[in-house]
Amino acid sequence: MKKFKAGILGATGAVGQKFVRLLADHPWFEISALGASERSAGKSYREAVNWIEAVEIPAHVAGQTVKDCSPEAMAGVDFVFSGLDAAVAGDIEKSFATAGIPVVTNARVYRREPHVPLLVPEVNPDHVMQIHKQNFHPDGKGFIVTNPNCVCVPLTLSMKPLADAFGIESVVVVSMQAISGAGYPGVPSLDITSNVMPYISGEEEKIMWEPLKVMGMLNDDGTVTNADFGIHSSAFRVPVVEGHLLSVIVKLKKQGVSEEEAHQAFRNWKNPLAGLELPSSPVEPVKLMDDPRYPQPRLHSGRENGMQVSVGRLRKAGLFDFAYTALGHNTIRGAAGGAVLNAELLVKKGLIT
Repeated sequence: MKKFKAGILGATGAVGQKFVRLLADHPWFEISALGASERSAGKSYREAVNWIEAVEIPAHVAGQTVKDCSPEAMAGVDFVFSGLDAAVAGDIEKSFATAGIPVVTNARVYRREPHVPLLVPEVNPDHVMQIHKQNFHPDGKGFIVTNPNCVCVPLTLSMKPLADAFGIESVVVVSMQAISGAGYPGVPSLDITSNVMPYISGEEEKIMWEPLKVMGMLNDDGTVTNADFGIHSSAFRVPVVEGHLLSVIVKLKKQGVSEEEAHQAFRNWKNPLAGLELPSSPVEPVKLMDDPRYPQPRLHSGRENGMQVSVGRLRKAGLFDFAYTALGHNTIRGAAGGAVLNAELLVKKGLIT
């Protein structure tokens, strides 16, 4: 397979740095252009970035000249990853799609658009076909694919085995979110040290609607009919660096499901990406753990290169049917890593060429 030339928009930010780290030795993609703000354009990446990753800046990237985030400046790329802030992402991402350059974005701007996939590849891989209904570019070469909020990813992955086996009626989720989810420099230390913050602006609303699109049904016209279950969400910021921990309670459509049947649903669930040999795809996307002490962010968020979602304490719940705990790495599985997996699926489907 040829190596595809990838650009990174917002390359100096926290998500952009994660893209640089994940793509440094990627077997399919090479970093050929780095885009950032005007104040960074023209500098070497080493000079422009305040590097916060736990590894050195990849040597072959450090000396690259940062460009502004325009299709003209980043000409020659096969597609771009976007780690841009939502405040500026909309017009910039649209300019690339209009210029015939596919955009795989972590930003939220286009998630509600009716023909833009909100993609978790193991949950709704068929939604990539929405691309064919987009009209950014007259020949369809340019399009936008989004990945969901960093809670929506582990939530939908953890619900998928139960949804496939029994159907879901309603969900209550409490997310305990790591401070890295706030970006850099993030939450002030005096606010979060030895403390829990019981509100994250805008977060609960995203958690209550995004899973419905992800788990919805693709229609012939390229739109999605959202899933019909209800979600109630509460979001807390906790003093953990990486790894969002979720407490989930579900009511199933099928009545009388035993605890053993629920456990068996996870064991029997088949990953739709199995056999595609996508480089970032975890062997076991959803891992059901038996030890009631697990999962824990420090111990398990990095499993399978940060791409696995861990589930534990699956048990009968009094008011609903089942309760469980889920864990996902928020900046990898829930952000940059999820977008890289999306791009790999698009290549495999012949949508990035």
